[in-house]
Amino acid sequence: MSTTSIRRVRTTDLDLKDRLVSIQRVTKVTKGGRTFSFSAVVVVGNEDGIVGFGLGKANEVTTAIAKGIEDAKKSLIKVPVSNGTIPHEQYSKYGGAKIFIKPASSGTGVKAGGAMRAVLESVGITDVLAKSKGSSNPHNLVKATFTALLQLRDAYTVAQQRGISLDKVFNG
Repeated sequence: MSTTSIRRVRTTDLDLKDRLVSIQRVTKVTKGGRTFSFSAVVVVGNEDGIVGFGLGKANEVTTAIAKGIEDAKKSLIKVPVSNGTIPHEQYSKYGGAKIFIKPASSGTGVKAGGAMRAVLESVGITDVLAKSKGSSNPHNLVKATFTALLQLRDAYTVAQQRGISLDKVFNG
């Protein structure tokens, strides 16, 4: 059983906000000349632990963004957020993009670059330290960030997997 199937979320009754991560003009050269189209990477989230990303392609920018939003709503996941930060450090890579995210104390803010910042803010994380190494391709950075967020586990999940009750640990 994969982690993605466990954390999938339905879009009903969610107040999702969308963020445009990047937009590219794509050129196709044919016998008749050049044809321009656009591709848009969009992240949607409710800023309370639910986030998704999508890619939209169309001949107009607004249509590409709209398609990206619809695609993002189909891939929503639940991320464990505790006190505005992540539960533990996480390293991840996708293609040539390598990312590292680390929890931060309250008041630090989101210390992350472009594509990662959009994803982390859409999740609702307010304090985190993040570093991207390797490729700066926004498509791969978003996917690497999602891979890292999917691997996060909170204390209750880990305790449940180990067969430990946290009530006994904290209450003696």
